[in-house]
Amino acid sequence: MQLVAVADLPSRFGNFQICGFVSPCDGKEHTAIVKGNVVGQEAVLARLHSECLTGDVMGSMRCDCREQLLESLRRIEAEGTGVLLYLRQEGRNIGLTNKIRAYALQDQGVDTIDANLLLGYRPDERDYGVAAHILNSLGIKSIRLLTNNPEKIAQLRAHGIVITERVPLVIPSDVYNERYIETKAQRAGHLFGDLADVRSIDEIDHLTHK
Repeated sequence: MQLVAVADLPSRFGNFQICGFVSPCDGKEHTAIVKGNVVGQEAVLARLHSECLTGDVMGSMRCDCREQLLESLRRIEAEGTGVLLYLRQEGRNIGLTNKIRAYALQDQGVDTIDANLLLGYRPDERDYGVAAHILNSLGIKSIRLLTNNPEKIAQLRAHGIVITERVPLVIPSDVYNERYIETKAQRAGHLFGDLADVRSIDEIDHLTHK
């Protein structure tokens, strides 16, 4: 993973640095939004956020992506030190046009997982190895990961990232995204409901492998 540019990023949440990375494997551009000095730091608050044009930019209510993005930036600012990785993995890495095709299937009553399967993809095509490379490039020793998704934890650990704690990031559902969130919990193993407050990495590992 190649770091190609760093600049100041004043924002509505506070002052950050933005770091631009390019993957030599596929040429994709990813960014790290950094608060404070994270080099050599332990237990850095971190969020992996996959690009969602419809939610992040257009304010779509079909998902909770935008609210998770904004809440993550708020928490990192409040922490005083942290990082948000904005990964170019639109539509769980099936791309924007295919994501719109998946939306069309969902309009007919199909859930997000079956929509991907009908289009010939896995339920989630994302590979978080790129995130691990960026975290290593930033010199971070260990992280506290803002996530509800145990797959992010598993993949990062498989790439050697030390995660000291899972920090819940639960956004209240509404009539538009209720089924989307239910599907993440029931079919993708996301940590909602009785599991929403589980923070121990060892406990999450036990829950996902029992």
